[in-house]
Amino acid sequence: QLQASGGGLVQTGGSLRLSCAASGSTFYLMAWYRQAPGKQRDLVASISSGGSTNYADSVKGRFTISRNSVANMVFLQMSGLRPEDTAVYYCNAKTLWGGDFWGKGTLVTVSS
Repeated sequence: QLQASGGGLVQTGGSLRLSCAASGSTFYLMAWYRQAPGKQRDLVASISSGGSTNYADSVKGRFTISRNSVANMVFLQMSGLRPEDTAVYYCNAKTLWGGDFWGKGTLVTVSS
């Protein structure tokens, strides 16, 4: 139901844009999580159907989440990337009736 894309290798200070296409339902909350090697999966940013956003402190001012509700897509614009941003990034979407869906993840590698 969720297909993420846009990951890759970038140098420190560079930018990447992740995209996630959702299908099969209407999602009230869409988000990006990330999981670095050996670490737990953490929330990066979320956006509600009304446009309210929430960011992890570590990415505030550098990452921007947005969504196209008509197309059922969510995006993560990442700028000022740092080596510590290296992780597998996962798209997540939740429905009002308890549905919780995950994409397969896309790898972002930031070289120093």
